[in-house]
Amino acid sequence: MTERETLLLREFKERLDQMIGLHQKMKAERQILKEEKVRLEEQVNLLTISNQDLSKRVEDLKFAKSLVGGNEDSHEAKIKINRLVREIDKCISLLNK
Repeated sequence: MTERETLLLREFKERLDQMIGLHQKMKAERQILKEEKVRLEEQVNLLTISNQDLSKRVEDLKFAKSLVGGNEDSHEAKIKINRLVREIDKCISLLNK
């Protein structure tokens, strides 16, 4: 082998080692990002559940306030009660089938 070929071969090996190192580094980084993605998805799910719970509580508070409030609010309360009664009736009819 000539000196030039030896130099080229050495340079090739160095670049190959660099590429292998970069590949391993990127592979590790990808794994970290996958784990972070899973963690963030779990956090989004928890926040969604929390948001739904808080929305339900707000509706319940509005309903309670309408029961205690004046005439305008009592009209809303009657509407809400009628809606709940219809939902209950639907559930009962489904149970009877």
